[in-house]
Amino acid sequence: MSPSAVTSSQTLESNAYSKANMSSDNTGSRSNASVAALGVTVSGKTLRIRSYPTFSTGEEERLYRKQHLAAAFRVFADRGFDEGVAGHISVRDPILTDHFWLNPLSTHFSQIKVSDLILVNEAGQVVEGDEPINAAAFAIHSEIHKARPDVHAACHAHSVYGKAWSVFGRPLEMITQDACRFYKSHGVYTDFRGIVLDREEGQRIARALGDGKAAILQNHGLLTVGGSVDEAAFWFISLDKTCHAQLLANAAAVGGYEKKIIDDEDAAFTYEQVGTPAKGWLAFQG
Repeated sequence: MSPSAVTSSQTLESNAYSKANMSSDNTGSRSNASVAALGVTVSGKTLRIRSYPTFSTGEEERLYRKQHLAAAFRVFADRGFDEGVAGHISVRDPILTDHFWLNPLSTHFSQIKVSDLILVNEAGQVVEGDEPINAAAFAIHSEIHKARPDVHAACHAHSVYGKAWSVFGRPLEMITQDACRFYKSHGVYTDFRGIVLDREEGQRIARALGDGKAAILQNHGLLTVGGSVDEAAFWFISLDKTCHAQLLANAAAVGGYEKKIIDDEDAAFTYEQVGTPAKGWLAFQG
C-alpha cells in the first residue's frame, strides 16, 4: 500500500460537516467519539488509518450518527442529488434499534441540521420532531432495516446518472476498478409501479437488494446501504459515478469500440481492496 493510500489520524473538519452541526440546542454539539485507527507500516514508518470510532455510551453514538447523517445530506446537495422532496437517507438509532432517523419532508438537503432530523418507529409514527416524513422513505427504508439487521443506514435519491442507467433494468458491467465495488454486491429491482407507498413494495425492493450493498431501481433511481451512514453515502456517490461511466462506455461502444470486461477473479480481488465496509466508511471521511 502506498503512502498516498492512507491518511493520518488527524481529524479534518469539512465545511459540510460543520454546517450540518449548527443548531440552537445541544443536539448540535460535537460527539465525543474516539477515532479508531489501524497501524500500517510504510518504509519503516507506522501510519494510522482511521476507522469507525468507538463510543462510551449509546447517546454518544446516537449523536455521531445524527451528525454524519446531516453532513451526508449536505454532501448529497452539493453533488446535485436533491430533487424537490424526493430522496432520503436513514440511519438506525443505536439505542432504539427499531427506530431510525431521516430527513423531514420539506427541508432541502443543503439546509438540514442535526436538530431537523426526524425519529420514526417501525410503524412510521414520528417519535421525535414536528414535521412529516416522506411516505416513500418509510415504505422502502423500514422494510430494508427489518430485513437486514446488519444495515444501519440506507440512501435513496434520483441522481441523474443513476436514473438514466436505471431505465435499462440491468446490472452494471465490471468495466472499471470502481465498478468492482459492486461486484456481486448489487441487485436490480425491475417491477416499477409508480411512487412507493406500501410496505409490500418495500419488501420486494429489500428482496431485490438481497445481501448486497446496492440496488438499481428500474425507471426510478439508486439505493445503497451500509453499516454506517458514511459507508452507505459513499457507495451512493460511487454508484452514481459508475452509472455515468457505464453510460459513456456504452455510447462509445456504439461507435465500434469494444469494451473490455474485468474477469471474475480480478473483479473479486479488486472488490476486497475497494468494496469492503471499512473502505466505504473511510472513503467518505474526506
